[in-house]
Amino acid sequence: MSLTFLFGALAGAATLILALHKLLQNYHDPREPPLAPQSIPFIGHLVGMSRRSFNYHADLARKVVGAPIYTMSLPGQKMYIATSSELVQAVQKQHKILAFAPLAAKFVVKICGMSQEGDSMIKKNLSGDEGNESLWLAAESHIHNTLKPGANLDDMNHSMIEEVVRELNELQPGPGKLAKIGMYHWLKGVITTATTRSVYGPMNPYDDKDIADAFWDFQEGIVALLLGILPTLTARKPTAAREKVVKAFVKYYQAGGHKQASTYARGRYELPSSYGMSVDDIARAEVSGSVAIMVNTAPATFWTLLLIHSHPGLLEEIRKEIDACTEITTDSHGKITKSLDITTLKTSCPLLLSTYQEVLRYRTMGVSIREVLSDTVVSGYLLKKGAMLQMPARVLHTDPNNWGPTVDEFDPRRFLPSSSDNKNRPRKDTCYRPFGGGKTLCPGRHFATNEVLAAVSLAVARFDMKPVKGKWELPSAHNTSAATVIMEPDFDLDVEVATRKGFEDVTKWDVTLKKSDAFFALVTEDQEFSEK
Repeated sequence: MSLTFLFGALAGAATLILALHKLLQNYHDPREPPLAPQSIPFIGHLVGMSRRSFNYHADLARKVVGAPIYTMSLPGQKMYIATSSELVQAVQKQHKILAFAPLAAKFVVKICGMSQEGDSMIKKNLSGDEGNESLWLAAESHIHNTLKPGANLDDMNHSMIEEVVRELNELQPGPGKLAKIGMYHWLKGVITTATTRSVYGPMNPYDDKDIADAFWDFQEGIVALLLGILPTLTARKPTAAREKVVKAFVKYYQAGGHKQASTYARGRYELPSSYGMSVDDIARAEVSGSVAIMVNTAPATFWTLLLIHSHPGLLEEIRKEIDACTEITTDSHGKITKSLDITTLKTSCPLLLSTYQEVLRYRTMGVSIREVLSDTVVSGYLLKKGAMLQMPARVLHTDPNNWGPTVDEFDPRRFLPSSSDNKNRPRKDTCYRPFGGGKTLCPGRHFATNEVLAAVSLAVARFDMKPVKGKWELPSAHNTSAATVIMEPDFDLDVEVATRKGFEDVTKWDVTLKKSDAFFALVTEDQEFSEK
């Protein structure tokens, strides 16, 4: 190939890219949100997202000054990015036109490989405007009803807590001995076991380690499954892993495992079955459901436990809170039992709760997404049909206008009730979105919170932990899967675990949970609910 031909080809390609970039700009209506600049025409945003990952939207928000929303022109897709809480609230009020369900339904069908019949059932009457029959809305209602505070959630909580206690009992080192763990690997195992047994019951498919490992292989390859580009090459591993988990759930349903499971899990089978969905498609949908219940709690627990230990003085302060509400009993043989109650922790340990909420602000990278179903105007900006709208929590969580000059720091006192400690820390409750918001507010937030608090408080109360390398370090999180809301650490921390000094004579640890009617407001919507 001659140099003349090569330079000519490169010049032609560059001209084409510039022409396409100009074409995209010409289609931009001046009434739309302003266009975000990109360093490379046509593909600049793709390059930026690949390099900066979940921080890219926040980078652009600082460049598009003066607008609460901006436009990203991507190859084949227009994307709007909301960057202010006021505009996010306005978007949530237009949930019929700026809709989540169409995108979510496509996501479920695509990543789970559902049949055409299953696809049709899921996508039928997503908005509820075509009569009362809507599998999507019925399933959504079931999930919210079984995961809200009440008897159904209590049953799951009690089972989950029993598993957490059992897992920590197994870790307990003998007198004068140490146990060595990879902190994230260990917590991932604890949370996976506790969550799935409380949801799926005694025939839990994930009790088989091969199935649990296959699920995590599937989860790591969700982006490749969504893209669908040469899937036999780019998504071979997650596809094979998914099929393995699907087969396990088919066997589970055929054996009646769901009949011994939580109300939540029973309904996840019985409801679509009543609409005529096949067992295979129900199993595929449940693989997607497993993503929702499994992937975020382990990293949230990891960061909470790590930051409690690494932030100067915080471990001692939180231990004082937990110790103060720990019940101690001694039987006739002199055996000592210490008991923690999760509901009591929520009402009596403000620093523990503030630390947990700050971890979610500090480590959340989730994005709420909507499809624009028809041209509409929001806060004076035209949003065009066919575009997608994103509301990245990372943008709101890292904006100093929302959180003050310490926004980039981990501040465990940021969420304490109004006091001299935090009066100089501005905070807008509507800017706090670790669980999304509006009609798509995460229904599992209360269960997840109970699980994190159970694991963290028990570990803090009964163990002394120290890093093998001698110093706590904060892992990077650049390789976090796109299917997660909470950042995943890029590397694990090797930790030595010993019985807490002064607690060697404790024979038994219990964790309980009073009725979940004792409501803890995690987000603004919870506060509004609790006041009704």
